[in-house]
Amino acid sequence: MDVTAAVLVLVLLSFSGPLCPRLVRASPSPSPSPPEPVALTLLACATEKGAVCLDGTPPGYHLQRGSGSGSRSWLIHLEGGAWCNTVESCSDRRMSMLGSSNFMKPIQFAGSGILDSDPQLNPDFYNWNRVRVRYCDGASFSGDAEARARDGSILHFRGLRIYEAVIDELMKKGLASATQALLVGCSAGGLATLLHCDDFRARFPQEASVKCLADAGFFLNARDISGERSFRSAFDGVVQLQNIRKVLPKNCLANKDPTECFFPAELIKSIHTPVFILNSAYDSSQIRYILAPDSSDPDKLWLSCKDNIKNCNSTQTQVLHGFRNAMVNDMKVAQVKEDWGMFIDSCFTHCQAHYGVSWNSPISPRLGNKTIAEVVGDWYTGRRQGVKYNDCEYPCNPTCSSLLPTPP
Repeated sequence: MDVTAAVLVLVLLSFSGPLCPRLVRASPSPSPSPPEPVALTLLACATEKGAVCLDGTPPGYHLQRGSGSGSRSWLIHLEGGAWCNTVESCSDRRMSMLGSSNFMKPIQFAGSGILDSDPQLNPDFYNWNRVRVRYCDGASFSGDAEARARDGSILHFRGLRIYEAVIDELMKKGLASATQALLVGCSAGGLATLLHCDDFRARFPQEASVKCLADAGFFLNARDISGERSFRSAFDGVVQLQNIRKVLPKNCLANKDPTECFFPAELIKSIHTPVFILNSAYDSSQIRYILAPDSSDPDKLWLSCKDNIKNCNSTQTQVLHGFRNAMVNDMKVAQVKEDWGMFIDSCFTHCQAHYGVSWNSPISPRLGNKTIAEVVGDWYTGRRQGVKYNDCEYPCNPTCSSLLPTPP
């Protein structure tokens, strides 16, 4: 189906309070195969609260309703897509779906791992209400500020307002009566999940089962191969430009600077809600942008290694092992939290929950002879206790396929 043929449909949605127009971008005609993409819902009224993308357009999400035993269960997935830390880089994002809903289209949930409606592929969450929240603020749904671009237009850093506006609308659509809820995010969305986890939990009655899953969001505050903390410097730009301070733990801010408190190693010390950490200890994105960014490798000696871990020489592999050990050490706090879960594999990949091939397929990574879908299900449902899997050093795991995704 040609997604460029998407049409704009105006639907009036009734809820307690004044009527608010809900804009839906849907595909124009049904198609038996492949499954129909899930329409984009734009929060038109959110603009009144300043809850807008970088360019001022309304934020959006995709909702696929649950059924049967899952009708009162909700899974909220926060999309990822890196960050912007300067006026210039944030201005550039306005010309893409990462900064403007003008470029967002309906998307497929089929084949999307934890969002899939196939019970064979997603046995524990297939019939839940599943939501994918689009990412268009450039600061992990956390900023609250604005700036003026070079062309004189306003840059809106309103990620925190977007998160709150989307959750508020979903509460009116049934999320408030959920008996089970899971906040999930990938990459920058995984970091957002950690930042908002306790707030998300506080919106539900105590008897509801509410947990969080951070996928590929455990970014390290580590030195690159040149000895510089280039990624910390980039994070500092995000924190300062977009005013992230509001979502950071107060006990951390009392002793450390805001940028350090933006890193997961500090965030997890303050989270009270049960969290599952899903990450590769050899995360392809972190190797490219934290350990060996282009600025640290002017002679491009790491270029081939960053492209494919199989190309790394023995010296580079030892450096990767050191990075892995630093990640494992930073996760010790999570290791001792009884109701938390972990799946830390040694595969060269980034984001695993919303890719069907990684989540639950014949070539999915396995730890303890279980796929990620099985382990997360064991943890969320309580079928097993102490669900914490930590892989050995690369290349020990034969289930790490070269076909696993390594998104930029």
